[in-house]
Amino acid sequence: MSSGRCACSPNRGCSLKGKVPARAFARSRVVKVDVQFRLIGGDIPADHGYPLLSALVRIVPSLHGDDTIGVHAIGGRFVGNRRLALTDRSRLTIRMDARRIAELLPLAGKSLLIGGSLIRIGTPQLRALEPAPRLYSRLVVIKGFMEPEAFLEAARRQLEGLAIRCEPQLVPQPAVAAANVGKPTGSRSPYLRRTIRIHNQEVVGFALRVQDLEADESIRLQEHGLGGRRRFGCGIFVPDRKWGLPWDIRRKDC
Repeated sequence: MSSGRCACSPNRGCSLKGKVPARAFARSRVVKVDVQFRLIGGDIPADHGYPLLSALVRIVPSLHGDDTIGVHAIGGRFVGNRRLALTDRSRLTIRMDARRIAELLPLAGKSLLIGGSLIRIGTPQLRALEPAPRLYSRLVVIKGFMEPEAFLEAARRQLEGLAIRCEPQLVPQPAVAAANVGKPTGSRSPYLRRTIRIHNQEVVGFALRVQDLEADESIRLQEHGLGGRRRFGCGIFVPDRKWGLPWDIRRKDC
């Protein structure tokens, strides 16, 4: 398995011969932001990507079939039975073209019915995407790639297509795999593997990290993501807070 270091030589120009240059992305860049809404309510399913999008589309129909947006998974506290209790830090977060944020204003003050729970939406706040050298996605789904090595290779190709010259890394979980040996249920994968249910179909993917990113690469990966199903919370990258932000953009709440 890869060490996670950049695969190129020190000048970082070797692996992109014949690839789309970074300057091409700069010329055609669409600036994206995270629009965040505070949430008030009880508990929701841990696997809520599909019911969340369905509820959002009822209020903002333009989100239906829109592959340019990313709807983050909602954070919360696990309370058992595959459900999450909302906390003071739970947010509805939608990543989208900054020029379109007015489309989301009708969400403020509305309620969403998610997994049998009525969730109240607060007022929106905007967060600019912040460059960080190490990004994390809780679930990346690449159609047709459900085994670790093949999945990693597909992720590498997608990174190269974004003119990003760093290695993707799966997230190890050796203790979990060892504990489930011989059991009829539970993950036996050595890497953090997750599923999401969409249209009554279980879709498989992996948690993924990408490190040693330059600032422009970091923003580009956050704006484009990897894999598919972005509207359902897949392939969305955020700074890996465990490792901090080494540039001058550090924030007190990181």
